[in-house]
Amino acid sequence: MEMRSNPSVVHPPPEPLPPSSKQPKAPPIPVDTSSVTQRLQKELMSLMMSGGDLGVSAFPQGESIFYWIGTIEGGKGTVYENLSYKLSLQFSVDYPFKPPFVKFETACFHPNVDQFGNICIDILQDKWTSAYDCRTVLLSIQSLLGEPNNESPLNKHAASLWSNQEEYKKMVHKLYEAGEAPHV
Repeated sequence: MEMRSNPSVVHPPPEPLPPSSKQPKAPPIPVDTSSVTQRLQKELMSLMMSGGDLGVSAFPQGESIFYWIGTIEGGKGTVYENLSYKLSLQFSVDYPFKPPFVKFETACFHPNVDQFGNICIDILQDKWTSAYDCRTVLLSIQSLLGEPNNESPLNKHAASLWSNQEEYKKMVHKLYEAGEAPHV
């Protein structure tokens, strides 16, 4: 009796061989950063035209449009009034679909800022949307200075002092004047 193969039966392809250390790795997929670059250039122009009037500014650091240094002036009527804070902003190639990484470079005593300058604010985490821009981020952080979220503090000491504004202000100014930069 003759056995014939059935053409309607599909056999799975053979399992691929495991990668060998001698095989060259596939080159990384090239990323088109031109749209991100254009967006950041547009945001920079917008910020230069209006940001300074609002007490916030930011400019690229060096040659890369993906690394910026920002400045936030403390809001009027807050314990941060007349203080100026330097921040670093790092944008990924996924921006604006992912938020920038932002941290304080100037020491900042605040319930939502840790000893390393990391910031806990919802728009840099789960509330991020591509509609936000650098100006929005800086203004939100400036607003956070005067209105902390004491429900989820990074700095528990600052959160506990917040209710005593006189003592809190002393600590803010003490750290600011000491020029203690966040530890890296």
